[in-house]
Amino acid sequence: MADPKGFLTTPREVAERRPVEERKQDWKEVYPGGPGKALLPIIGKQAGRCMDCGIPFCHSGCPLGNLIPEWNDLVWRDDWTGAIERLHATNNFPEFTGRLCPAPCEPACVLGINQEPVTIKNVEVAIIDKAWEAGDVRPQPPEWLTGKTIAVVGSGPAGLAVAQQLTRAGHTVAVYERASAPGGLLRFGIPEFKMEKIQVDRRIQQMKEEGTVFRSGVNVGVDVTGTQLKQRYDAVVIATGATAARDLPVPGREFGGIHQAMEYLPQANRVALGETVENQIVATDKDVVIIGGGDTGADCLGTAHRQGARSVTQLEIMPRPSDERPEAHPWPTYPMIYRVASAHEEGGERVYAVSTNNFVADDNGQVAGLDLVEVELVDGRFTPVPGSERTIPAQLVLLAMGFLGPEKEGFLEQLDVELDERGNVKRDKAYQTSVDGVFACGDAGRGQSLIVWAIAEGRSCANGVDAFLTGSSTLPTPIPPTARPLVV
Repeated sequence: MADPKGFLTTPREVAERRPVEERKQDWKEVYPGGPGKALLPIIGKQAGRCMDCGIPFCHSGCPLGNLIPEWNDLVWRDDWTGAIERLHATNNFPEFTGRLCPAPCEPACVLGINQEPVTIKNVEVAIIDKAWEAGDVRPQPPEWLTGKTIAVVGSGPAGLAVAQQLTRAGHTVAVYERASAPGGLLRFGIPEFKMEKIQVDRRIQQMKEEGTVFRSGVNVGVDVTGTQLKQRYDAVVIATGATAARDLPVPGREFGGIHQAMEYLPQANRVALGETVENQIVATDKDVVIIGGGDTGADCLGTAHRQGARSVTQLEIMPRPSDERPEAHPWPTYPMIYRVASAHEEGGERVYAVSTNNFVADDNGQVAGLDLVEVELVDGRFTPVPGSERTIPAQLVLLAMGFLGPEKEGFLEQLDVELDERGNVKRDKAYQTSVDGVFACGDAGRGQSLIVWAIAEGRSCANGVDAFLTGSSTLPTPIPPTARPLVV
């Protein structure tokens, strides 16, 4: 145990973000100097709040099984080298999860039963940021090669995790990415203000030095077929994510100015990184409406602020969550409560319990507004509230309503893998699909989920691939593909 009285004497404290008006003028992370540096003055005492519980429920809240009490204790003792060793023992990319994960470990913290839980996510990001600064994150190339070759299709968190694990096991791994640079949505989907891309770049460089090969700008299914990869490599891993976006088929959907969030965000990210994007979708001087109240919607919100939107309204069909943990979500489950992201602090209006009836256009066929109606849940169905109809202005509408699974055309069709009832790639306990030697991990097999699950599945899938190629595996024991987080 770190500080025996820490949970009694030290209140929960988090790092302060930069002033709203300052950070809206740039694309840098919202914490001054990055979250790790911003946390250093307080993080030792915060780690000391950990009680080192006999049964650490934070483990069950974390899909990676992070050794949270161990590295909390090491941080409190100022042993940062030991802390990063324990953190890396279960998590390949804590700089990603420390910035982007919603931290289901924290609601599972035992201290959270009657107090504010330990700031686990903050401790995590402080450890890894300090490790990078101290030079404690180094390549770990294998001592010998097996002679086996593996193609990983997709370079998001699941693809990177499975590739790094298999490379370190001695296999020759090539990662295919259809975008111009590796990282998947980590690079082109997540805004700079949430995670600057140096975090991705230096991990990619580490993996290259370990021996992983990256083939960017290759659209598997078009430039090379799934069948060709199957013939060329000893194993193929599908880590393409769940990129089939949910649409909104209401009257007026065909009007100009209505876009999927993943059309809008990658363009903004490229421009923030210094690229030129022709005919870029921008929010400047527009009334922006974001349909969808999740993390992707918040990313659109923060991006629209930085582009100088006139107004931003975020719509959600569900009712506003409660401020406190509801009875339906008891500890240690992940509660559905009202949360405020950094983008929400910066402005905009959040409107709950509404549904879009149709879009309204101007004389040029461009969207000019939305006709909304309030809804309520009746017998499990959203029912319009009579007399609640209204119209709001919008010259840019962004659809951020989640994803329906992996894209089926091309690559998956060529491999002829079986899909489950939800349209995701079906896997067995070893993450192998219905096709011998073809594996799947992350959102492609699980469906839209958290970044921490993507990394966990990538690590587990690597165990299955390694055992398939060598007969056994010394990589970490996999979690079953059917595992679910502690949520109701």
